[in-house]
Amino acid sequence: MKRQFCISICMLLLAMPGAQAEEVRVAVAANFLATLQAIAPLYEQQSGNSLVISGASTGKLYAQIVNGAPYDVLLAADQVYPEKLEQAGKVVGGSRFVYARGRLVLWRAQPGPIAQDSLTAPGIRHIAIANPRTAPYGLAAKQVLESLGLWDSLQDKLVQGESIGQAFQLVASGNAQLGFVALSQVLSPANRFNRRYYWLVPQDHYEPLRQGAALLEFGRHNQAARRFLTFLQGEEVRQVMEQFGYL
Repeated sequence: MKRQFCISICMLLLAMPGAQAEEVRVAVAANFLATLQAIAPLYEQQSGNSLVISGASTGKLYAQIVNGAPYDVLLAADQVYPEKLEQAGKVVGGSRFVYARGRLVLWRAQPGPIAQDSLTAPGIRHIAIANPRTAPYGLAAKQVLESLGLWDSLQDKLVQGESIGQAFQLVASGNAQLGFVALSQVLSPANRFNRRYYWLVPQDHYEPLRQGAALLEFGRHNQAARRFLTFLQGEEVRQVMEQFGYL
């Protein structure tokens, strides 16, 4: 009788509103994907909810959201796209904030010294960047090369990935000897290649990569999504982001 009573109470609790786990559908910029994957277990353990993560270039995510993709939260690589989405009525007003500031590096897959002059070193046939039109980190790479006076002279060596994730893969696969990627990608534990040698691009060579978060209209009534955005601003998450090189 006592056992039956306990089972009945447990079933009642599970049936109560808010007792069951909720999903938060997160559209995340490619540069922050590995970092979010490290943060997700912390959130899921503390909240009992789960994150459904979709990573791509911010420009591609923007297009998906404009066309009705069912995301609750956007973690972009800049502030421009979240602002444009708010103007288009796709973001809950007042929900936008900067959650991280990214850093750009010039990286090679194989260990060895690397610096600014590596861009013009003999034997460098291809240099990977993300698409400047759709990926904020790609635009930052273009700004760096323009600042150094190399954008025009290196055109025949530049190979573009759709996102910073694809730019990283171009270097990792050996299809490019160098690449402008996110520091977070290089420092990620998932990076099986060189994690020590890279050129940290001075920040006066490109506009600050202030990455914007927003609650999307699709997730307006998803309380788990709101709690996740609050969690993202906490001390525990800040420590994880610093480990991945974010400011």
